[in-house]
Amino acid sequence: EGFVLSADFGIYIHWPFCASKCPYCDFNSHVRDRGVDEAAFLSAYLAELRETARLIGPQRVSSIFFGGGTPSLMQLATVAAMIDEVARLWTVEPSAEITLEANPSSVEAARFRGYRSAGINRVSLGVQSLRDEQLKALGRLHTAAEARTAIEIARTTFERFTFDLIYARPGQTLDDWRQELTAALDLAGQHLSLYQLTIEPDTPFAALHAKGKLIVPDADAAHALYAFTQATMAARGLPAYEISNHAAPGEESRHNLLYWRYGSYAGIGPGAHGRLVVDGLRHASETERNPERWRARVLEQGHGRTALTRLTLDQQLDEALLMGLR
Repeated sequence: EGFVLSADFGIYIHWPFCASKCPYCDFNSHVRDRGVDEAAFLSAYLAELRETARLIGPQRVSSIFFGGGTPSLMQLATVAAMIDEVARLWTVEPSAEITLEANPSSVEAARFRGYRSAGINRVSLGVQSLRDEQLKALGRLHTAAEARTAIEIARTTFERFTFDLIYARPGQTLDDWRQELTAALDLAGQHLSLYQLTIEPDTPFAALHAKGKLIVPDADAAHALYAFTQATMAARGLPAYEISNHAAPGEESRHNLLYWRYGSYAGIGPGAHGRLVVDGLRHASETERNPERWRARVLEQGHGRTALTRLTLDQQLDEALLMGLR
């Protein structure tokens, strides 16, 4: 009893640590002032990968995605060890897409070359804006110049790269966005992610918004920005293939497509979700969100899962429909 649109299998590895928390972010990301014991966490990631392999058996891995948090804060050896373990446990396809999310402030050419030699073949940069005053307002630690440098390093190091921008920001006019998007397209490769700023509950931006101290474009203005974005991207040969993602034909993120085509994937690390086929039946998996509690759970039981729920056919159809609508 299963419903599958994609035969691909991917692995999402969540590294939850950041150098600072952005005021708009509601992701499962954490700042640790005393630093992170990477070796201790790595052993937990490897254990969870092994337990997942025991649970689901042999697979052909089509994509691995290191998300966060800020995975580019990981030491090279940590990333390499995780990729090596995946390759030991399963068959990684020769054409597998292996993506690492990176912040421009943690990008150095030597580090990127190291990631490349470890097996990373695609990088996703959290640029968010090409304007210094906007980056400050968004709580980002990098400058526009650092972002441009990081993009250039990504271009020369990896065959595939992408970066994110946030628009519909406070006070942003259509003309502002036209200039910024044009500049971004001149720097872009074959893929670009463009997100409208949303005010998420329980974030610093939500508190400011509630007090009237942070005013974002209204629905009509936001729609005009969106329509302009779609038309501009299509005209430049990077049409939308999902709400916020744009790519040249054939350059879509294989890992992203796996989600939207309702394929199977393992979610590894604190707060990661997965969709796993166990004994021929599709299950939803969830893990403990708090990094230290997740690690303790892995030490105790071999994995950090808090739930492994069998999905009915109706639930699968609902999920496939919702993902497909994106």
